[in-house]
Amino acid sequence: MQTGAVRERAATLSREPGVYQFLDGDRVLYVGKAVDLRDRVRSYADPRSERVREMVRRAASIDVAVTDTETQALLLEANLIKRHQPRYNVRLKDDKSYPLVQLTDHRFPRIEITRDPDPGATAYGPYTDKGQLETVQKAIREVAGLRGCSDHKFQNRDRPCLDHDMGLCAAPCTGEIDAATYADRVELATRFFDGETGALAEPLRAEMETAANEQAFERAAHLRDRLDVVQAFHGTGGDAVIDTGGSRIVDVLGVAVEGDGATVARLHSEGGKLVDRDRHRVQTPARGDGVPAILAAFVAQFYAERALPDTLLLPEPPESDDLEAWLEAEGVELRVPGAGRESRLIDLAMKNAHQGPDRDGAARALGDTLGIDPPRRIEGFDVSHADGREVVGSDVVFVDGQPAKTDYRRKKLPERNDDYANMDALLTWRAERALEGRDERADPDLLVIDGGRGQLDAAQAAIEAAGWSVPVVSLAKAEEIVHTPDRQFDWDHDATHLHLLQRVRDEAHRFAVQYHQTLRDDVSTVLESVEGIGPARRKRLFRRFGSVEGIRAASEAELLAVPGIGAETAAQLRRRL
Repeated sequence: MQTGAVRERAATLSREPGVYQFLDGDRVLYVGKAVDLRDRVRSYADPRSERVREMVRRAASIDVAVTDTETQALLLEANLIKRHQPRYNVRLKDDKSYPLVQLTDHRFPRIEITRDPDPGATAYGPYTDKGQLETVQKAIREVAGLRGCSDHKFQNRDRPCLDHDMGLCAAPCTGEIDAATYADRVELATRFFDGETGALAEPLRAEMETAANEQAFERAAHLRDRLDVVQAFHGTGGDAVIDTGGSRIVDVLGVAVEGDGATVARLHSEGGKLVDRDRHRVQTPARGDGVPAILAAFVAQFYAERALPDTLLLPEPPESDDLEAWLEAEGVELRVPGAGRESRLIDLAMKNAHQGPDRDGAARALGDTLGIDPPRRIEGFDVSHADGREVVGSDVVFVDGQPAKTDYRRKKLPERNDDYANMDALLTWRAERALEGRDERADPDLLVIDGGRGQLDAAQAAIEAAGWSVPVVSLAKAEEIVHTPDRQFDWDHDATHLHLLQRVRDEAHRFAVQYHQTLRDDVSTVLESVEGIGPARRKRLFRRFGSVEGIRAASEAELLAVPGIGAETAAQLRRRL
């Protein structure tokens, strides 16, 4: 890199603590920590030694990761040096590093504590307190039933092991749990390590209260101690609490304006606890549109088809009389806090908004290799069927390298045993909806097709026929070869941009198989024989309870809570099941 390029890169960085890496392609040359990322990286524009000057010359790019504290930066730097062994870092000769927790890259992921994550695994950390981490890992296994065994022990089993008997594993090895349900449980662990304390704390609290009510006081005390550790894990001393004067549901919005677009971050709380966080990209037709205009447009469009919160906290007034009148008529309290706890929540939402771009460089590397802009929004497609019956298609969305599940869509397709025709139909449906303005989602930067050259050609023909201009690639599972309309790539198995495509491809496959299985269960279930239960009500019941067994175990009150299920129908269900 030239010194001018270093200064330009430094100017784009924040003044927060974090870790920076000098990269030569995928190879890490140097890892460093900083109290102020901008100042520290800028210092490399004037190297003070020949060794540092040589390192800067060799580097092609600089990547950064923002942390909340200097301590987190220190721990992350130590683990990155251990993992990558950069040429220009001073490296310790022992094996000590701080522990991480990983979810392995398997059909049924394994959760384990490690100092050296597996290739393709999703790793969280580093953490300083291994004892605390072990308690959290065991709590996750008790609640979600994730396996902890090695691949050798997992394979070729004919009966569950002792972990299943102890309530620590759902035994996917012997088919005691299906892949879709297991994936939902993996998502619980992911949500917790992403910072959503309540994802794990709430099931533990419910189990503790049940044990206390049953006078199993030793068990309740054990769960109480475990709950205390879980609540303190993310450094909050408990669940992230949003004190808003007793409001039941609160949304906090933050905005980061970036050229001709903006990122809106939303923090969502229920019952005073932070339960969800997401980010959304907003396109602004006029460069220079301010935060008030962006907020007005976002609130109107986002909540048009979603439930409104009781309270909406904004960084600035939306400056739209019509919007404020609508919110007032709907009973939503709109507040722009100036100080105190609510103001700090706005600051947190703003910080999340500014974390918009993909930080690990995968999207940047993918764009460079394909000759397109870095794809921030990627959609993945797959088709699933059983010999041409119950044909379905999936459309999943990743934004900044993370699943955006509220934007997932699925499509029932005509029954035929032709994968290419099915893919053509799926992409025609997506392209026509986008061009006709019937799809409220933003257009993607890249389409990823699960399959080989044949599926890619079918998808390309569909979008060209519709007149939709979006880059498209395909990725088949066998050889992991990436196909584009005019060439193919065989990337290294540890390439970060290949991992990004694999995650999108695998999620599209999982979502398609899950929907296909739901339809197969739907048509074969005993619910068909229950008077008054048609396809729409069956679908609602399966969405709420997951399976026939879940419906059978539901109380009358739980059945009545499902839209369309009245007292007479609930009574028939309980009699029949």
